[in-house]
Amino acid sequence: MGFFRMIDKGRGPVRLFVGGVHGKEGLTAIRALRKLGFNDIRRGKLIIYSCNPTEYMSTLDPNYYRSQQGMEIIGLIEKYQPSTYLEAHCYREESYSRLTDPSRRSMDGVPPLIELEKGVLIGSVSPHIRKKLFRREDICLTIEMPCLRGPEDEVDGLEVYVNFLKTVASSETREELEERLSRKYPEQVETARRYAREFFGEYPPF
Repeated sequence: MGFFRMIDKGRGPVRLFVGGVHGKEGLTAIRALRKLGFNDIRRGKLIIYSCNPTEYMSTLDPNYYRSQQGMEIIGLIEKYQPSTYLEAHCYREESYSRLTDPSRRSMDGVPPLIELEKGVLIGSVSPHIRKKLFRREDICLTIEMPCLRGPEDEVDGLEVYVNFLKTVASSETREELEERLSRKYPEQVETARRYAREFFGEYPPF
């Protein structure tokens, strides 16, 4: 079920979007990733990759990046050197409260995810790769929505999820992305900035 697509518009920013990072998330993420097209970037490259299903292992577990899947993702990052890296995830609905719990930092070692709307959540990628593989100014984001149960299943948040992917893909700098997202989600963007400062100090921006 692995899926690879490169949209190449010559010189410019490189974006890498990866779905199916663990478990069977790719069955949901691919529904959104396939909706990204040639007109979603002005210049540069957009690389879209959805991994094959695997046994679930959290990206917060350092052993994840020693697994075949984790090493594959690191290989993609090292090969393409993206300035924008996004992981497209999904979650079981019973996990919502744990993912958004304000005490998640003390429980899991990372800030809680932030809801945009309709169950779509955003946050940073795993700290195990954020500092090691990316520059301070790079865009590194995780997005989640409730997992689809089957090919005909629909969730309210799919359109929100796809629109977020398109906004990230079409933004060429962190400043541009923040400004565009702030128009629609001002409180969420400010919360993301605060979480980043609290967790990473002055290392990563939003």
